[in-house]
Amino acid sequence: MKLGLVGLPQSGKSTVFAALTGVRGEKKDYGSPRAAPRIAPITVADERLDFLTKIYNPKKTTYAKIEYLLPSEIPTSSSKSERGVWNQVLPCYALLHVVRNFEGSGGSPAAPEQEFWQLEEDMILSDLVVAEKRIERIELDKKRGKKPEGEEFSLLKSCCEHLETGHPLRRKPELASKQVLKGFTFLSAKPMLVIINNDDEDEEAPEWDNRPEDVEMMVVRGRLEMDISSMTPDESEEFLEAYHIQESALDRVIKNSYKLLNRISFFTVISDEVRAWSITAGTPAFEAAGTVHSDMQKGFIRAETLAFEDLKTCGTFQEAKKAGLVRLEGKGYEVKDGDIINFRFNI
Repeated sequence: MKLGLVGLPQSGKSTVFAALTGVRGEKKDYGSPRAAPRIAPITVADERLDFLTKIYNPKKTTYAKIEYLLPSEIPTSSSKSERGVWNQVLPCYALLHVVRNFEGSGGSPAAPEQEFWQLEEDMILSDLVVAEKRIERIELDKKRGKKPEGEEFSLLKSCCEHLETGHPLRRKPELASKQVLKGFTFLSAKPMLVIINNDDEDEEAPEWDNRPEDVEMMVVRGRLEMDISSMTPDESEEFLEAYHIQESALDRVIKNSYKLLNRISFFTVISDEVRAWSITAGTPAFEAAGTVHSDMQKGFIRAETLAFEDLKTCGTFQEAKKAGLVRLEGKGYEVKDGDIINFRFNI
């Protein structure tokens, strides 16, 4: 699961990126953001997986991973009509939009709401240009006698009509999710988490006159949390308490990202490895099996399933089984967050 950090110049997105990537001691030199996008794979901490590790004592414990991508410079309004380095975030599942809420260089005042809408408008216009160019090509083909196939033309027309109102495509999920439009990877259709980047002493979210209705929002103190992420555990604990930070920016961003993308985790214990898997909520067991291995999906028989909370209550898998809490589920069973699953299959 890859998420792209975007924001106007001086919004502090590089600082937020550093704060996120430094928390677990995984901080590395990911290269220069001016030359190419920086990509950081981050461990998704999960106390449930820690508990399973204590019970099963496996040789290997594998946590879920999430990737954060920091592109090179995002285009400004002067280059709105070009896709430019927006291409770098097109493969991302969602966007983390960093907006500045602190005094900038030269004493420029914070204007987080204005910053948000400026970049939002750029994305809307970029999508509109993409849709219009494709419509032009289809209309040119029609003049040459080639009739458009399927509903691509009508759907693109609907996209243009919506974008021309100044609204992002994420407000029309039933339109943006159409399979025929997937290849266009519209920017404004991507789920978005707005990260309000505050000054060190400011814990509060600013008031907005025109708060976007279709995005999640959270507050971080990027520079402060970047500094804390580079400290020793003892030092960081002291600063976290002093600044009333109960949970790192990384863990809060991960939780909000999972919520934004409607993601859950299930667990497997296979070949002396305890592992977490991230899937979309509502995924049937048949598809979840394919996440683990294609053979499990091809030869799927049943999913032997135990809820994590039931295992925690009983203490061991054997006790949970005696209590009748281990279930055999079929292909259509919707995997729940925290399920521990053993896929029975035959190839």
